[in-house]
Amino acid sequence: MVVRSFQLSDYRAVSELMESVLSEACCEETREAFARQLGWDSDLILVAEIEGAIAGFIIGTIDRDRGYYYRIAVHPDYRGRGCAKALIQGLKIRFEQRKVTQVMVAADEHNQPILPLYEAMGYKAQDFQNSNRKLAIMAG
Repeated sequence: MVVRSFQLSDYRAVSELMESVLSEACCEETREAFARQLGWDSDLILVAEIEGAIAGFIIGTIDRDRGYYYRIAVHPDYRGRGCAKALIQGLKIRFEQRKVTQVMVAADEHNQPILPLYEAMGYKAQDFQNSNRKLAIMAG
């Protein structure tokens, strides 16, 4: 498995992964945030590649000097192989390189099922943002 920065040539595979894994509402919201983040800092969008196929992606953003894990998705065929953990670790390194003051998890309704993974990786309740203030990546 290789975790690397998103490239324009990955767009179709990532888009198809969003459609197949995320709910319709989540997919629509994620597409908008994905487009904004591409314009702001595409190095905070990572993909996991296995044997030439996009197995998963993670979208991160920086908002008010904090790094946020915004959305992560792994294709069902590749779950259980450490893709999500590798993507989270890869993005954490990017946040550290940018010297964010804190790393947070966007704990919106769509991310609730994945929160136990973040907890298993050492993130605590105070690292989850549940507030009504939308991140800039979502506000438009």
